Parts: sequence; structure tokens; C-alpha cells
Amino acid sequence: MTPIKLSDHFTYRKLFRFTLPSILMMIFTSIYSMVDGFFVSNYTGKTAFAAINLIYPYIGILGAFGFMIGTGGAAVVGRMLGQQQREEANRTFSMFVWASVISGILFVIVGLATVRPVAKLLGATPDMMDDCVLYGSIVLCGTPFFMLQFMFQIFFSTAEKPKLGLVDTLAAGCTNMVLDWLFVGVFRLELVGAASATVISQMVGGLFPIFYFARKNTSLLRLVKPSFSMRTLLKACGNGSSEFLSNIAMSIVGMLFNLQLIKYYGENGVAAYGVIMYVSFIFAAIFIGYSMGSAPIVSYHFGAENRDELKNLFGKSMRLIPTIGAVMTVLAFVAAGPLAYAFVSYDKGLYDLTVYAMRIFSLSFLLSGINSYGSGFFTALNNGLVSAIISFARTFVFQIATILLMPLIIGPDGIWWAMIACEVLSLAVTSFFLIKNRKKYGYA
Repeated sequence: MTPIKLSDHFTYRKLFRFTLPSILMMIFTSIYSMVDGFFVSNYTGKTAFAAINLIYPYIGILGAFGFMIGTGGAAVVGRMLGQQQREEANRTFSMFVWASVISGILFVIVGLATVRPVAKLLGATPDMMDDCVLYGSIVLCGTPFFMLQFMFQIFFSTAEKPKLGLVDTLAAGCTNMVLDWLFVGVFRLELVGAASATVISQMVGGLFPIFYFARKNTSLLRLVKPSFSMRTLLKACGNGSSEFLSNIAMSIVGMLFNLQLIKYYGENGVAAYGVIMYVSFIFAAIFIGYSMGSAPIVSYHFGAENRDELKNLFGKSMRLIPTIGAVMTVLAFVAAGPLAYAFVSYDKGLYDLTVYAMRIFSLSFLLSGINSYGSGFFTALNNGLVSAIISFARTFVFQIATILLMPLIIGPDGIWWAMIACEVLSLAVTSFFLIKNRKKYGYA
């Protein structure tokens, strides 16, 4: 099969082939993150399950820096490649890797020092507190590898090696699943086993790409002596700020969700939300993976000033994403029962609440894909400001507003309807910027 180049003209088939590894990569990342929850819930109980879901958003905030450097840096490097600046692209890529390692180590120190007060701030009950601190402290030690894995997932596509990114994710995911089964299911190490399995799998996912890019390879990128430029690093952070804000906001919103759920539903609400988040991560991963996989193509043709190909890519994406969203909504509604049963079959009340909430929540997939792609599209065009505005409005302003207001308007069920209201408001903002900038970039 002929290798796909960033400079190619992309048909539906070629676009599908190029983005599929990134989509599968994100799906698999979401699936193996579910494995901790599955084993903890079924072998340790709902209190420990609620505890890991309560503290995980804080871990996600620290790891989001890797996603910011990856998405923002890939846009910078992709544009350099489009401008045929191969040597400068390699030096800049190497700088981003070092920046991720150094910041990751700093976040471990900060995270370990603050995990207990943060758990208390998030509303951990006395029964949940020790579990939050234990699980959080172990997983936080893997932050540098977690950040590297996120970053390399994006750079593999920029290097025209999306399949290697998938292999890396599969290796990390299989490691996590096998070790979860071994540590929790066989040796009954409970939270220590689940957290240790996660850290080891992150080491696999973060270190393999370093060995690949450090040696002579057939990709567009290689680790070389870095070219340190604060201006370029800040530009990458600016470009990736939307994805960073999105991850930060998701974590903050998750914390707020948990606070509201404890208020209205107690421990059962937090546990039910944990199951819904695992499922929604899988479906959201399809949209995120598509945006990640197509972003290097957009950045390349933006750098090459090929407006015809930008128009081709945008048009195909705007037809594919709504179709996928409709299919996912139906699947989520139908699969709500079996998925809830896999996690919380031991508690009838919790099971019923999870199924009911998941079916309401699934309606948000109809619109979330377009909003997610809109933000990623502007990041790929090196327009970090517009991307950040879309992301910030969607994942922070609208979500917080709807989480707080919807229960007051329609009662406790308003928590589950909040995401749907958020996506409707976000679509208006995304559509405004896509229409406003269509002539500037020539994609429509």
C-alpha cells in the first residue's frame, strides 16, 4: 500500500486511512484508562471507584500540559515542514520534547505536595480521602511519561508515521490491561495495583517514541540538538492553548460535576458519573483522534498556501463529523444498559441511575464533534486565539454555567442535561468563527 504524504490530495479513503491510526490511538487510550475503573469497581467497591474518579481530574490538569505542547508544537513544526524547513523543524521538535520532560518533573513535585488538600477541596468524604491520596500519589509519579505519551501521539502524525503512534498506544494499553488483571484481579493489590499498572503503561508509551526518534529513521522528524527559543515555545503554547484549556476545563468541570453530584445524589452520583465519563471519553476520542490526525495535513497545506486542499479537507470533515455523531448517539443509547452492568451490576440502584443518566448524556454527541473539530482546526491553522476562544467558551464558560443553572431550572436531572445545553451554545460560537474566517484562510 502506497505511503500517504502530507503533500497529497486527500480523498475520503485517503483521509480515513491517514486519520484512522490517530482515532484508534485515542479510542484505545480511553479504553485502557477505563480498565482501572473496571477492576477497582468490581474488586474493591464503589467507594474506591468514586475516589479515583474524584481525584482523576486533578491528575488530568497536570497532564494537559503535554497535550498543549504536542498540539501547539505540531502546528509549528508542521508549518515548518510545509515551508521545507526540515532542519529547523527537527531542532524545534527536540526542544518541545525537552520542555515536556522538564515540566513533567516539576508537576510531579507540585502534585505530590498538594494531592491531599486538593482531594479535600474536591469534597472527598472521610471514607474516600485515603483512597484519593493513595491512588493520586502513585499515578502522579508517572506525569512526565503521561505528558510525553500525549505529545508523541500527535507528533507521530506530523512525522508521517501515524501507525507507529497507534503501535505505541497499543503497547501501553495492553501493558495496562494485563497488569491491571494481574495486580488487581490476581494479586488483589487493589488501588496500589491499579495505580502501578497505569504508571508502568505510561512509561511504555512515553519512552518508546524517544528511542525511535533518537536514532536514524524514515520519518520526517528526528531528535537532534535542540534549538531553544522561548518565542517559539510560547507560540506553541499559544497555539495549543485551546487544547490545554479544554483539558483543564474538562478537569475543573469534572470536579464541579462531582461536587454537584455529591450534593444531589451522594456517592452513587459520583460513581454513575464515573461510568458515563469512561464511555464518553471513548466516543469523544473519535472526534479528538480525527482532529489530531487531520491537523498535520491542515498545517502543512496552510504553510504551503494550498487553499484548494484546505477547502477539500474542511468540506469532507464537515460532512463526516455530523454523520459519525449521529451514529455514536444511537450506539450510546442502546449500549447504556450493558455498559452500566459491566461496571456497577452489584448495586441495582446505582445501575438504574447510571443507565438513565447515560441515555440523556448521549444526546450531546450529536453536536460535540463539530465543536471539537472547530477548535482543533484553528489550532492547525496556527490561530491559537480563535481556537482558545471556542474551547474556553465550550469547555469552561458554558459547561460551568449549565452545570450550576440546569439543576435549579429543572431539578437534579438538570445535571445530566447540562452537557446538551452546553453543546448547543457552543455550536453557535463555533459556527460564528468558521463563517467569519472562511475567506481569510480559504477553506470554504
